[in-house]
Amino acid sequence: MEVMRIEPQTITHLQEWLGKTESLSDTVTAAPVRALSATLDRVDPEPSKGTFLPELWHWLYFLPHARESDIGPDGHPKRGGFLPPVPLPRRMWAGSRIKWLAPLSVGDEIERVSTIQSVTHKAGRTGDLIFVLVKHDISNQNGLAITEEHDIVYRDAPEPDDKPVAPTPAPSDAAWTKTITPDDVLLFRYSALTFNGHRIHYDRKYVTEVEGYPGLIVHGPLIATLLVDLVRQSIPDSKLKSFEFRAIRPTFDINIFKVSAKPDLEKDLSGKTISIWAQDHEGWLTMQASAVLA
Repeated sequence: MEVMRIEPQTITHLQEWLGKTESLSDTVTAAPVRALSATLDRVDPEPSKGTFLPELWHWLYFLPHARESDIGPDGHPKRGGFLPPVPLPRRMWAGSRIKWLAPLSVGDEIERVSTIQSVTHKAGRTGDLIFVLVKHDISNQNGLAITEEHDIVYRDAPEPDDKPVAPTPAPSDAAWTKTITPDDVLLFRYSALTFNGHRIHYDRKYVTEVEGYPGLIVHGPLIATLLVDLVRQSIPDSKLKSFEFRAIRPTFDINIFKVSAKPDLEKDLSGKTISIWAQDHEGWLTMQASAVLA
């Protein structure tokens, strides 16, 4: 397979999307909260009007609703529209930086204003990479509640002679750790909850034969949610002021993985800054994250 090369005029065209905005409205309903709680195997009180929406659970709302005829071969909506039509086949949620300014609760009427902040090109070791930065501002009836920067990376299909990036060992000094078994049901339920049709999360034939991965890929947002959930379980009644994560390596459903955390006392002696990470079954770092408690 020939590696796709991005021409300068293509980059110029993609940068025409800079500043493009999209506004969506939604309501924080109880059913998705109840469903994600069950998916994460939590024992939570029945959600009702006024129930606090846990951090990152805002990803259950403002879901894409592309018509079936507008779905591309990878299960995502076809390129174009709000996001630029990047002509590279593989797309990944590479990371986010999120700040909570005020809580969201069940029953809130919410609005998200999204803006394309940047479109950048980099020549990587295995071909071209396109990075798209999207900023989301989420408000409820009381004003701005969440700001989020969302990094999306596009890359070429794999070549048979591609060499994997050298892995990084995960830290070994966790204060709290939980082992996750990423079976098909967990991945299916999270895809359904987020109306995510991306085939890499449920279509084993597609992900192994077309995209060249060894198994189904665990959603990056699901792993991030599990990281935050570990903090919630380990530090009861904690609330987050900010959270950021960066995906390092894909996590596959063919093996267990672990989520771990510890107070980052080198950065913050108060213990409010928490270092969090995920690692695969071999101990390699797959996601790096940090949270600051309110």
